[in-house]
Amino acid sequence: MMLHPVLLPKRPARWDFARLLSLWLAALLAALLTGCASLPANVQRPVSTALSAPDGSALGRLVEARRGESRARSDSAFRLLENVEQAFTARLALIDGAERTLDLQYYAIHADASTEQLLQRLRDAAARGVRVRLLLDDLNTVGRDAQVLRLAFEPNIEVRLFNPLAGARGSLIGRLLGSLQDINRLQKRMHNKLFIADNALGITGGRNLGDAYFGQDTTSNFVDLDVLAGGRIVRDMSASFDRYWNNELAYPVSAILSPDDLDALRQPPAGAAGAPGSLDAANAPSAAAPTPTLAPVSLATGGTAVLPDITSTAAVSAAMDLKRVSLTWAPSSLLVDKPGKVGPDDDEVDAGDTLIDGLLGLMAQAQRDMLIVSPYFVPGKPMMARFAELRARGVRIRVLTNSLASNDAPAAHAGYARYRRALLQMGVELHEMRSDLEGSVRGLGSAGFSGSRSGGGVGSGASGGGSGVGSSVRASLHSKAVLLDNRLAVIGSMNLDLRSQLQNSEVALVIRSAALTREAARLIEGTLATGAYRVELLDGQLVWRAPPGASFADATSEPDASTRLKLLVNLIGPFAPDEML
Repeated sequence: MMLHPVLLPKRPARWDFARLLSLWLAALLAALLTGCASLPANVQRPVSTALSAPDGSALGRLVEARRGESRARSDSAFRLLENVEQAFTARLALIDGAERTLDLQYYAIHADASTEQLLQRLRDAAARGVRVRLLLDDLNTVGRDAQVLRLAFEPNIEVRLFNPLAGARGSLIGRLLGSLQDINRLQKRMHNKLFIADNALGITGGRNLGDAYFGQDTTSNFVDLDVLAGGRIVRDMSASFDRYWNNELAYPVSAILSPDDLDALRQPPAGAAGAPGSLDAANAPSAAAPTPTLAPVSLATGGTAVLPDITSTAAVSAAMDLKRVSLTWAPSSLLVDKPGKVGPDDDEVDAGDTLIDGLLGLMAQAQRDMLIVSPYFVPGKPMMARFAELRARGVRIRVLTNSLASNDAPAAHAGYARYRRALLQMGVELHEMRSDLEGSVRGLGSAGFSGSRSGGGVGSGASGGGSGVGSSVRASLHSKAVLLDNRLAVIGSMNLDLRSQLQNSEVALVIRSAALTREAARLIEGTLATGAYRVELLDGQLVWRAPPGASFADATSEPDASTRLKLLVNLIGPFAPDEML
């Protein structure tokens, strides 16, 4: 650590133990008839680094000017991106404002409408001379999503794959076939998320790139939280990006795939030439081309509502105004795992020097209150011991995580369920977010039950108030944050589980600001008050309490979850080790 799976349709956010086991067994059978592929040797990786003098760029000068205006003592600035409009338009603003460099590091980039808009802007930036570097974990570059890799063959754009898997990309089974000889490496993934412009402004948080992360999917969406950062902390973020980019585990796409390989994987919908998500430069929409709005979504009440269309021409043209956006200047540091955590050595893990270990150290400093948001919450023995210490000192601990119905990885819920009673007996307050939210899918704090709030809710943002209209679209918590004593906020890519601690690499901002921490707490508490059950023990039995005034009722069994899903979790529970969840 350095300071400076039954899954939702189409969009797996993480490995699920049951899913992995079934695919691995299928691949093992197929491997009896085939050989295992291997990665290329002697790969050339030209070393490159972030812009050395960010203050020479327009964005760098803007940050310094904003600092001067505020007379801030701190050298780093922050803004919570609390809803999908802010998250999307802030990324557009960084792309449009970049003059020299754009560096993106992601676990997953999905080929769909919202991503097409972002990547077209990246193409435009490259065409005007901006150097674009895209570092992508290789797990999800399968089938249609592999088309994102076409960017590697365009001028001024470099794409590298981190910890790539050998073998076919037509399906996950094909990928596993090429990696059976190294199943341990398959489990280790680069989970970092960074979006940096000119080494001056950057974004990090829990959000990958794709429709489900920007409120655009018509079946299921992730509720997420990002932070826009500026100043010195961004140089730390860039240093981390460079360390991964120049690592031996980062392979240039051209060393693994050719344009012909990608052509073989392209499967556009019947009769749809150049459909969104094809990511074919020849068919890409121009910046001025209108983008169709999404179809209305049926409501459970029989009405209709339209998801916030961030890909419309008006929305895309309305990039966040970085000259006017409010910023909080505060002391900060970067928690980030070293690239070797994903590699063959476990020195970092064995030494207790991971991001999660650092976070456990910060937790020990809590004096009064700790508020945790983690979509996949499998604490394990070290974290349970830390919680016990804090509770013995009278520290209040609240946790917001997914319910079984909202969790896109039921095996992770099985791991959490093992600890639920012990946590409650310890005095930890547990809240589980509903999946069938009648409020907006726009962001954390804006989702709730009917009539709970008007307008866009707490998450109203840069692109207009909106109506915060409800929909029957399924919601799944994906935000990752830890708030301490209303003064310290940790926001990043990490989940509070053993997968994040032992296998995935992660990144997070540590921000010491009472104002920003209170703002984040307000968003989280808005969800606690309107869109989450509180889990309690009553006479030894678990009870799910609905918030006062909610349109949904208390429950005595995993609420909103089907009998089949409950049975699946009970089946998985005894067999799945914590570190695989």
